[in-house]
Amino acid sequence: MKQIVIFALIIFVATGIYAENPGSFAMQNIYSRNTTSLNGSWQSIIDPTNNGEWRQVWKEPVIENNHQFFEYSFDGGPTLNVPGDFNSQLPELKFYESTIWYRRHFNLEPETGKRYFLHFGAVNYKAKVYLNEEEIGTHEGGFTPFQFEISNKVKPGQNTIVVWVNNRRSKDGVPAEGYDWLNYGGITRDVHLVTTNQTYIDDYFIQLKKGSKNEVDGWIKLNGQQKSQTIKISIPELNRELSVRTNPDGHAKVNFAADFDLWTPENPKLYEVIIEAESDKITDRIGFRSIEVDGTQVLLNGEAIFMKAINIHEENPFTEARAASVADNKILLDWAKELGCNMVRLSHYPHNEMMVRMAEEMGLMVWSEIPVYQHINFENPQTVELMNHMLREMIHRDKNRCAVVIWSVSNETYSSPARDKANIGMANICREMDPARLVSKAFSNQSYRNNTFDVWDTLTCHFDVLSINEYIGWYIPWQGEPSDIKWNFVCEKPLFISEFGGESHYGSNHGPKHMAAYWSDEYLENIYKNQVKMFDATPNLVGVCPWLLVDYRSTSRLHPVYQSGWNRKGLISDKGMKKKAWHIMHDYFMRK
Repeated sequence: MKQIVIFALIIFVATGIYAENPGSFAMQNIYSRNTTSLNGSWQSIIDPTNNGEWRQVWKEPVIENNHQFFEYSFDGGPTLNVPGDFNSQLPELKFYESTIWYRRHFNLEPETGKRYFLHFGAVNYKAKVYLNEEEIGTHEGGFTPFQFEISNKVKPGQNTIVVWVNNRRSKDGVPAEGYDWLNYGGITRDVHLVTTNQTYIDDYFIQLKKGSKNEVDGWIKLNGQQKSQTIKISIPELNRELSVRTNPDGHAKVNFAADFDLWTPENPKLYEVIIEAESDKITDRIGFRSIEVDGTQVLLNGEAIFMKAINIHEENPFTEARAASVADNKILLDWAKELGCNMVRLSHYPHNEMMVRMAEEMGLMVWSEIPVYQHINFENPQTVELMNHMLREMIHRDKNRCAVVIWSVSNETYSSPARDKANIGMANICREMDPARLVSKAFSNQSYRNNTFDVWDTLTCHFDVLSINEYIGWYIPWQGEPSDIKWNFVCEKPLFISEFGGESHYGSNHGPKHMAAYWSDEYLENIYKNQVKMFDATPNLVGVCPWLLVDYRSTSRLHPVYQSGWNRKGLISDKGMKKKAWHIMHDYFMRK
């Protein structure tokens, strides 16, 4: 007989952004919704000087007399595929950083009692959205989803969406003006028209309580007028079913225990979880695991784990484009599995939602990060507010993905009081929104002298895992035997080497193989051999993460022979060829 557990009404008050800005996030689990895809071919106007603003190109030109004309038109112009970056679609846009206007039509017969939303998986970097010649909203940030309700704005028959997209860099942006990857612009992820009932399941958190292996401690939130409802949560495979009732604000606490088959890289178990309200129903595939720190160890489900990781950029090297499809994701994650990884660091921004879900299905833990990178302007309160909101958007989207074990708040930021205050604030946001995961950031503020690595940045004390980017053997020469290296920590933490490596141009035979200036595979291979010797002598080490899986495009890489606009630190070349260093890491991961 089905075991039924009934819970009484429990008042649940949301914290952080939920209480401050209700409804400010895109709805959870978009791929389980009633959606119509708006992907495909969109008409476009290329607008390098942003003249479309004053010409009001979102308005449909209507010729009313013989003397009238318009100096803009979507008709007859180029088309762009959505999802997809515009830089890889037209040769003249290869390094373009300015405005593109997108347009497409869709047909709809609005139903009484239904609500409608436009949902964007991501647009890089700024977006302004118009529906039927009316501005409906804006968004800043190139890697997180957003949505606008259009229930009172759609009309029967044909509707027209126009999206202003601008990827121009800004000193107050996130990331800022300088970063080491290609600034792919455009509507880079899926676009959906979402249909809901008047009251729908907006958000939920169904994960294990911190430190527990069997107790779920979560919540559910409704959006709409009928917020007080009975909600049934069921996990058919476990024969578990429970009911809760939301309070007048639409919130309900969820707490129950079950004998879960815990998710691990070796056994990436996911359960069908059904959430059914009186007015809506949604299904998700959710895994359950615990992740915590004990002294200088990281424990997965109570057992010490070594994180065999690899850095990945969201780019398909074969197409020289932003990874935008399941096939693109699979190329990258299959390589990670072949290398022997149990974890991927999705650098340096939230990757597409299907990438995270696919990693979870494949048994890959995930480090997820926002693009707070190097020259970020921590002195500007608006910039700090923006990065905080990006962080909340990232956590909001993926908080039910058990594969995500680390939220990262920044990478290689320079030490300052403003930086410290902002990073500590972001760490607190992570713990308030999601107390069950680990929090880290990648540090590059350390010194290497006399074969001693001195990690002096006191900000490391505020994070669960001490993550270090070090490039000994490339940017810094070895100062002694790698196996004799010493480490000094300002705080005793689990140590994760989040970046290391060097560059090589696959097949380079242009000079002495012991000289870095010739970008040889043998030179890079030797860096990795020495790094492995150092790892075996490094205290507190809980994981390593080479930079990076595959060569990727970067406008800051200027050597015409060896780089040609590519960062060549990949273990795999841009043509998919495995470098000698690949085999060093593969052998190391196989024995760990």
